[in-house]
Formats: sequence, structure tokens, C-alpha cells
Amino acid sequence: MAANIETLTDQNWEQEVVASPQPVLVDFWAEWCKPCLAMVPDLEAVAQLYAGRLKVGKVNVEENNDVPFRYNITAMPTLIVLKAGKVLDQRVGKMSKDALVKLVEPHL
Repeated sequence: MAANIETLTDQNWEQEVVASPQPVLVDFWAEWCKPCLAMVPDLEAVAQLYAGRLKVGKVNVEENNDVPFRYNITAMPTLIVLKAGKVLDQRVGKMSKDALVKLVEPHL
């Protein structure tokens, strides 16, 4: 995973997302999901663009059950912007870098 993208899990969710002073863009993904894999470069670009202002993380839904269940994740990729654990925005489907920027900008 890129240096600017956090690996989020059921175990570190509270610390990395809920307790984060910054907004967090979370990508719920799976290895078999081709759109999820195709989106990685755009996520990395957004993570780099907003380093220090936005945390970007990924949750592998095959390895983590609790967090995807809690947020009712039923399709991949699903992207959620959260602050203090509260959902600010949510989208389903592959997004371009420009679309990701439009998703996170209002919450910075």
C-alpha cells in the first residue's frame, strides 16, 4: 500500500478513523474487485495532494467484517468521508481523481 494510504482494520478503526483529528476518506474494497484496483492510483494522488489535511485509508472487506457491517457496505468500491466517526458523505462505484477531489473538498 502507498505510504500515504493507511491500512484500516476492525482492530485499528477506532484509533485511526474515529479518533482522527482530520477527516478520513475510506475506501472499502476487495482483491477481486477490478474497479477497486483500478482506482488505487487516483486514491494515492488524492492522499498525496491532501497530505496533512486528510487521512486516506482502505478497508479490505474480505479480511474485516465488523466495520463494513457497521456501515452497511454491500458493494465495492464504496467510499465514505468521515470525521470523528460520523459519515459526512458516501459514494458507491469507481471514482476518478477529479471526482474524489469533489467528494472530499467540502469537508476539509
